[in-house]
Amino acid sequence: MRQRPFDILHLDHIVLRTTDIPRLRAFYELLGCSVVRDTGPEAGLVQLRLGASMLDLVDVAGRIGQMGDRGAAPGKDGRNVDHFAVRIEPFDGPGLLAFCEAHDIPAHLMTEPLLGADGYGPAIYITDPDGNRLELKGPPTRSAAE
Repeated sequence: MRQRPFDILHLDHIVLRTTDIPRLRAFYELLGCSVVRDTGPEAGLVQLRLGASMLDLVDVAGRIGQMGDRGAAPGKDGRNVDHFAVRIEPFDGPGLLAFCEAHDIPAHLMTEPLLGADGYGPAIYITDPDGNRLELKGPPTRSAAE
C-alpha cells in the first residue's frame, strides 16, 4: 500500500447548498460569522468567517450551484452539504493525483487557486465511497485581501 503523501492540519471550510442565501447568511451572522466575500446573486456564493475556518453558502440556482452534478435542492431528495475542505501539507498536485489513482479514488486537480480559510491556494477534489466531495486544500499562495 502506498503511503499517504500529506497530513491533515485542520478543517478549512464547509459548503452548504441553499435556496435562500439571505436567510442562512442572517442566521450565521447572528451566530457571529462575518462576510469575507459575496459574489452576488449571479454566481450565488457568500463566504463567511467561521472562527479559524470558513463557511460557504451556495445558491442552488446560481452559476456555482449549477456546476457539476450536485442533484436536487436541499430537502428530501437533495443534499445541502456540497463538500467540506481540509487543509493539508505538503501539497503536491501530481503526487496527490497519483495517490488517488493508485487507490481508485476519483480526483480532480483545480487549475486556479481557490479561496479557503487561510487565503487562496491549490486544491484537489476527491469523492468518498458514499459520493461525498472532499476538497484537499493546500497552503495559501496569496491572502484573501489580495
